[in-house]
Amino acid sequence: MTLLSKFAEGLIGRFENWRARERAYRELSSLDDRSLADIGLARSDIPFVLSRKPAQMGVARIEPEVANSNTRRAA
Repeated sequence: MTLLSKFAEGLIGRFENWRARERAYRELSSLDDRSLADIGLARSDIPFVLSRKPAQMGVARIEPEVANSNTRRAA
């Protein structure tokens, strides 16, 4: 693989990740506060959740992640 093709591949990958983060941000921002709470997020958590880089998450694509582990279990 040539240096130019590696550069182009990296550039395309960063662009695709940026687009995925923007799409996820728009979708999460369109939810009301109650819906966000149902998935364990506050409105202020949205930028933090989406700011993580794919390499830090160990995945190829950005997916929204629950900001905390507070889950309710049925009794």
